Amino acid sequence: MPGSETAVSDQPQRIILITGCSSGIGRAAAHALRGRDWRVIATARAQADVEILRDKGFESFRLDYEDEDSITAAASAVLERTGGRLDALFNNGAYAIPGALEDLPTAALRGLFEANFIGWHTLTRAILPAMLAEGQGRIVQCSSILGFIGMPYRGAYNASKFALEGYSDTLRLELAGTGVHVSLIEPGPIATRFTENALANFERVIGPEGIASSRFGAIYERRLARMRAGEPSPFKLPASAVVKQLVHALEAPRPRPRYRVTLPTKVMATVKRLLPTRAFDHVLRRAARTEE
Repeated sequence: MPGSETAVSDQPQRIILITGCSSGIGRAAAHALRGRDWRVIATARAQADVEILRDKGFESFRLDYEDEDSITAAASAVLERTGGRLDALFNNGAYAIPGALEDLPTAALRGLFEANFIGWHTLTRAILPAMLAEGQGRIVQCSSILGFIGMPYRGAYNASKFALEGYSDTLRLELAGTGVHVSLIEPGPIATRFTENALANFERVIGPEGIASSRFGAIYERRLARMRAGEPSPFKLPASAVVKQLVHALEAPRPRPRYRVTLPTKVMATVKRLLPTRAFDHVLRRAARTEE
């Protein structure tokens, strides 16, 4: 593996499994950690992306959170290759379907939850016994500002990330004293293909017919125009900002339960803590109107 021949520590090379490595945060994390002498096993949903990762020198497997067979096969292959040892898991890679909840078909919500939540549970369960057997490990979950802030027209993604937050808090409590630590990373706006993919999902799931029949049709049209224009956010940070927090969650002796990335995430966490619910709802409605 790249980097292993230069390692000078007597300790065995640390091993991490990262999902969603075809682009964005996952890809940035894979490259950064390999540079820190981690043995990085990078996965992706599409086999074509797996081949690209392999060409770049990564051990790589196909893993699609919506395909349980691919999860169990990848986990088994990884543990077989590592002799049953895994030091860390970075659950990453999720998508959004913008739109009001009343316009979202149930099947679309079910698929999103498979990709953003259920599949994460399947993978976590598959690798957790290896960590417990070693008496140590790190599980890092890539959540979002939308994991603790509900926003209009983002309900599907909100719900999946709120679920992940509750899941991770519970898992952290249940693993106390085992040597396995659980951390959440909560990014705000990050420069990835997330918005581009969300736009494609909206057009696939709701589309022109859904816009025409929705009471939010005019709002959708304005929001779609903004998304297509790719208006820059003054608060958007590169994926490396998330990776910086990931490194601390993986390597610090006492990893934090939560890492908040970007100014909006930090500010909104404070505002939510200080304001009553009705006042906070008013803040969120005003924020949503600026996007309409």
